[in-house]
Amino acid sequence: MGAGKVRTTGYHEGQLARCPARPNCVCSQSRTDRHLIDPLAVPAGMVNPMGQLLKLLQQLPRVRLISQADDYLHLEVRTAWFRFVDDLEFYWDQQASCIHVRSASRIGYSDLGTNRRRVERIRRQFRKSC
Repeated sequence: MGAGKVRTTGYHEGQLARCPARPNCVCSQSRTDRHLIDPLAVPAGMVNPMGQLLKLLQQLPRVRLISQADDYLHLEVRTAWFRFVDDLEFYWDQQASCIHVRSASRIGYSDLGTNRRRVERIRRQFRKSC
């Protein structure tokens, strides 16, 4: 990546991309309260949390898998009304027993809480599947 370029997706050295200044992103690794959201807790002894999570995510409407690694998932989610594309990412921090999450709109200023609601809904479903 060239000088001055800002990473908008992916992870590097265990860190997901930072949220932009706009209020249309949430990230469990954020340094700002307006973007901060809790990571997904991984119960002790869970064998394949990323596989479980991917299975859950593939059941959601308008979701498309973009890339996958043992400890990382990147998906695109289209919003229900205007079909805007949002990026949804997960990074499994095995040492901390959690899955960090980032959900961000690609365009616009505010998402009216869509990304936060999406992550909280996924958290509830992931917790039930454990």
